[in-house]
Amino acid sequence: MKVSILGAGNWGTTLCIMLSKKAEVSLWAIEKIEGRENKKYLPGYLIPSQVTITANLKRVVKGANLLIFALPSRAMRDVASQVRPERDTILLSTTKGIENQTLMRMSEILKEEIGVKETQICVLSGPTIAREVIREIPTTCVCASKSEENSKFVQKLFNSPVFRVYTSTDTIGAELGGALKNVIAITSGICDGLGLGTNAKGAILTRGLHEITRLGTRLGAKRETFAGLSGMGDLITTSFSKDSRNRWLGEQIGKGKKLKEILSQMVEVAEGMPTTESAFELSNKYNISMPITCEVYNVLFKNKSPRIAIHSLMTREPKPEKI
Repeated sequence: MKVSILGAGNWGTTLCIMLSKKAEVSLWAIEKIEGRENKKYLPGYLIPSQVTITANLKRVVKGANLLIFALPSRAMRDVASQVRPERDTILLSTTKGIENQTLMRMSEILKEEIGVKETQICVLSGPTIAREVIREIPTTCVCASKSEENSKFVQKLFNSPVFRVYTSTDTIGAELGGALKNVIAITSGICDGLGLGTNAKGAILTRGLHEITRLGTRLGAKRETFAGLSGMGDLITTSFSKDSRNRWLGEQIGKGKKLKEILSQMVEVAEGMPTTESAFELSNKYNISMPITCEVYNVLFKNKSPRIAIHSLMTREPKPEKI
């Protein structure tokens, strides 16, 4: 069985190493990886010799039984437009984002650009910090697809004593939970940077999950999905992990650093930033109240002070708590 991975960031490289124990793996990398060590994104871990590493996209895609997209959301459409997989190839998106302008989920982009059936697409989501997975720290996640057969295929392939996969049919919920939690994780980081403590952070996570659920159900997701791994699980992990790029981004903002300076220090993309813009547009489009998302948008794109943003949230009109 051939598994091909598009994208050699820390997550794509981690999946490559993990799956090389079970399948013939090819990794598409546009940057040169010397000595089989991805020193830029995952230093300290060697890619097994049996893995094919190439910048030839057609070569990687040809004959793949499973094609994994581990790309930044901004690159998904461009790469997908160049991909022509075999007729029965399963496509698996591991990208957690919402495209700007079109406001499309990653699976929707794959369907549109590649022209495959919706049942051919799977989504992997949940609390999967790459640096913990590569160290074989027990991890769980969810594979969602309209095809139970395909999600079970991915489940069987990925499952191990240290990596457990659940299945779901709620692709919309899995994708939105994985993407929108990054917005709230930025807010959690801001709380850390401002030194606001656990009371504030607990409130941000709780009300943030409510915002995610409110928008997600409006877009067709199941409410219960957001109480699961791709919702609450991923939200908690990303909001507390020291390895979370989105939490770190927020923390630096809370400490008073300028956004341009912060971004210049980052090796990989913090998906929460473009997702904040998309989420803000979705909330306006569907008239969904998302005050935390709105304030993160104002901080990132309107240069609003984080402290003033927190004050704006705290001084909103009093109302009953609705779950």
